[in-house]
Amino acid sequence: MNKAYKGLTLILTLSLILGGSLIMLGCEQEGPAEKAAKRIGKAVEKAGEKVEEATDKMGDTMEKAEGKVHDATN
Repeated sequence: MNKAYKGLTLILTLSLILGGSLIMLGCEQEGPAEKAAKRIGKAVEKAGEKVEEATDKMGDTMEKAEGKVHDATN
């Protein structure tokens, strides 16, 4: 996979996880807001996983296309 896509994946995933974690840091008692924060945190984590999967697939597709272009030009 291209280094740029790995870096982008890492940055996006960490940003999403960090954002979700920060939401939950100040919660001592679990009231409605804290429950919502947990749901948001889980959603952010899932979104990060989906972004990572999508960038992996995109990288694989680009590698295949690169191979086809290389084969066609040689």
